Amino acid sequence: MVTAIDFSEGMLAEARKKAGADRVRFLSHDFAASLPFDDGAFERVMCCLVLDHVRDVTALCRELGRVCACDGRVVISVMHPAMMLRGAQARFHDPETGVETRPESVPNQISDYIMGITRAGLRIEHMSEHFVDEALASQFPRAARYVGWPMLLMLRLAPR
Repeated sequence: MVTAIDFSEGMLAEARKKAGADRVRFLSHDFAASLPFDDGAFERVMCCLVLDHVRDVTALCRELGRVCACDGRVVISVMHPAMMLRGAQARFHDPETGVETRPESVPNQISDYIMGITRAGLRIEHMSEHFVDEALASQFPRAARYVGWPMLLMLRLAPR
């Protein structure tokens, strides 16, 4: 079974509307606290677009590694720090109310992520930066102003 956690009840409500949600266990959780799972509980741990909202990168990475099985993997995606230089920040619009929410972003740099990961005792197996190209911009016109800029940082980690 897949377990999904988020600090936002609103985001969890949106996720519950997606196809296949009946096969997912959803939990609300503050990422500043220890994860509510046993050591080694998961073969794969994914942390998607969260780490750029976390001040203590080492603590969260330590928790991700703790809940990952010793032969498992942790996969992290995070907005590339260059996006903050361009003024980009996560924002969500409620289609029913039109209210915009901008969760706090932390100006972490790539070095903050690398040091947090290594201090947490995880080993980097893969790291890649993903740029906005013309093809992406043609699908998502809002991305056109970022052509040539790195948008995502991806990491695959292994427990030591």
